[in-house]
Amino acid sequence: MSELRKIRRALVSVSDKEGIADFAGKLAEMGVEIVSTGGTAKALKEAGVDVKEVSDLTGFPEMMDGRVKTLHPKVHGALLAVRDNESHRSAMEEHGIEPIDMVVINLYPFESTIEKEGVTVAEAVEQIDIGGPAMIRSASKNWRDVAVVTDSGLYPHLIEELEENDGSLSLETRRRLAALSFTLTSYYDLAISSYLADQLGNDDLDFLEPFNPFGNLAFIEIDEEDAGIASETEETDHDAPESEGLPSQIGIGLVKSADLRYGENPHQRAATYSSGLTGGIANAEQLQGKEMSYNNYVDAEAAWRLVQDFGERAVAIIKHTNPSGVGFGGDNLTAYKRALATDPVSAFGGIVAVNREVDEEVAKEISKIFTEVVVAPSYTQEAVEAFKKKKNVRVLTVSAEEPAELSEYRQISGGFLVQDRDIKTVTLADLKVASDRQPTEEEYRSLLFAWTVCKHVKSNAIVLANQFQTVGVGAGQMNRVDSVRIAAMRAERTDLEIKGSVLASDAFFPFRDNVDEAAKIGVSAIIQPGGSMRDDESIQAANEHGIAMVFTGFRHFKH
Repeated sequence: MSELRKIRRALVSVSDKEGIADFAGKLAEMGVEIVSTGGTAKALKEAGVDVKEVSDLTGFPEMMDGRVKTLHPKVHGALLAVRDNESHRSAMEEHGIEPIDMVVINLYPFESTIEKEGVTVAEAVEQIDIGGPAMIRSASKNWRDVAVVTDSGLYPHLIEELEENDGSLSLETRRRLAALSFTLTSYYDLAISSYLADQLGNDDLDFLEPFNPFGNLAFIEIDEEDAGIASETEETDHDAPESEGLPSQIGIGLVKSADLRYGENPHQRAATYSSGLTGGIANAEQLQGKEMSYNNYVDAEAAWRLVQDFGERAVAIIKHTNPSGVGFGGDNLTAYKRALATDPVSAFGGIVAVNREVDEEVAKEISKIFTEVVVAPSYTQEAVEAFKKKKNVRVLTVSAEEPAELSEYRQISGGFLVQDRDIKTVTLADLKVASDRQPTEEEYRSLLFAWTVCKHVKSNAIVLANQFQTVGVGAGQMNRVDSVRIAAMRAERTDLEIKGSVLASDAFFPFRDNVDEAAKIGVSAIIQPGGSMRDDESIQAANEHGIAMVFTGFRHFKH
């Protein structure tokens, strides 16, 4: 260990007092002078720890309902003074400032306060800590001389190091503590910022519209699939957002929830982190089963997102983030059986998501095959008991309230890509009939169902469906014709009727061969974005085969 610093004086001020009496008591036994504030000082005194009040240190009483107590030069000068700087030492001597070597602090419970039902903005504001973050930042800035402790889980480890080094902490430890503390204050400020922005609403934040560094420059997107024909025509940017731009700076505050056994593969480390928002897979309650893996979380997210897109009762079975089957039904069992029927082979080892409370009947049916994870908003007690017979299946309860996350982030080397979440939906009124034949009412229902599922399939995506269930899914192929063929192949492996099914394509058809291939398997109607320079050829093919074709006017790429 290098550059040991003796801890002679510690300022202790915590909102969460778990373990603090034992920690402060151990410090006092090592000869450390304890300075404390308000409720913390009272708790330590009751525990028999000798404490000096911070008001005795500053010469000022705590005031303004505790809003002002540590914002004083005798606190911040004691934290910020560089010990081997002669001018700093002279200033300390001149103004009677004695050094503080350790700050033990956690912040007002802002996040738990705003999660309470009916909490007012005034109540939330009172839980915005000022003095705490200020002391954390002062101590962290001067980590070469001061240790800042913001996590009660570290108390035993720090005591162990102090005992090993005659009351001193190493430079490495002080630096790590500082890094952890800056992460805490960043996350804390982001939680406050997000809450206040949510209270104001987006319309009240228009004055913060960021400067667009690209001015009036226009960018033309050319998709790989269409590269061969891009020079002949322009792809229509259906409903492209106006050039408002995303924020010029983005802060992402995350707090580790748990370490995972490993990542996608055993040689990769992994952990879950929470953004502090309620709802979502990151905050799911696990009722039973083995520890969730990295891949389990990724697939559970895909499954949950899919079923949440339906107002009707829906069940989805996911494998490697793609749906192997999706079904509607008047009850869970019917919906599950329809989802399973699409591809019972791929469903083995899959993730099942249900957007209604899971009952005993469907729980028993799900348990008949190996299932990794079940995700639902709630379960009957009988369903919980049924799942207990399959102790390895992971059973998650997820709040149906979606987190207020409107952006998606993907890391690339050297930075991140950020985009709006794909929450766009289509209604019957939005569809434009491109073919001579109009879809029937049943076909319209099937088309809307297939289009919604297609949004959740990796590109190039093709979904075959009827009005109650998927019939075949073709995902992630390098060309769209192969996706059509794979969807057909999967459909042919089951007892489901392909003839008369509808087809959804997440992007337009660059050539008519997709329609010709669909006609071979008996597809009766197609839903696609439209916008290709060869739309006329696809429409002509649809008319030749008697297929109804509708355009949505926007695509659903998913990479």
